[in-house]
Amino acid sequence: MTPPLPPDTWLIAGLGNPGPRYARTRHNLGFLVVAILSERLQIPLGREKWEARWGQGRLGERRVILAQPQTYMNLSGRAVAPLLRYFQLPPEALVVVHDDLDLPPGRLKLAWDGGAGGHKGVLSVAEALGTLDFYRVKVGIGRPPAGMPAEAYVLEPAAPAEWKGLTEAAARAAQAVEVLVQEGLATAQNRFHGAAAGPNPAGGKPVVHSHGATPAEGEGL
Repeated sequence: MTPPLPPDTWLIAGLGNPGPRYARTRHNLGFLVVAILSERLQIPLGREKWEARWGQGRLGERRVILAQPQTYMNLSGRAVAPLLRYFQLPPEALVVVHDDLDLPPGRLKLAWDGGAGGHKGVLSVAEALGTLDFYRVKVGIGRPPAGMPAEAYVLEPAAPAEWKGLTEAAARAAQAVEVLVQEGLATAQNRFHGAAAGPNPAGGKPVVHSHGATPAEGEGL
């Protein structure tokens, strides 16, 4: 399906799990991207309603609402849907930012509609809206080591070297969101798709995996 014409107002929802325990986990890259956008655009996430932290401001000529759902990941739709309703926005005005196991660490992918790819946060949003017709900005985290369940891997705190790489990828993802909103999906895809390593808009570097303690299975998903 072809993306619609860009709306005048966008909701940018970064998916993650609330609380300091999850702050540096791979599953919280959506939160990190929105935090970077909040700083870059000087839009504080000072409002707390509908189970989300959010704020609104401007990105060029577009109005944007930045949000971090404060539900756990698998209930993200419970925060996103009320925000869309309150601002009277259609699903095609939504950008969901999230981690992705199927992409190499640090690689970005921007997409319109398509499946949830097994991501429980995206699935929750799709179920709450009754559609998959919204934008995604995916940040690759790669597959877990042999023998480690995906549920444990995404909730494992990243070691400093890996977190540095993921932070650089999140900075590129924030730039990708800005280009998507201002210039459209095709331009953002052309500019930000590609290898995770080497020259890129934020100077990102390859990510090194860490094998740390395993959180309780299923928690925070």
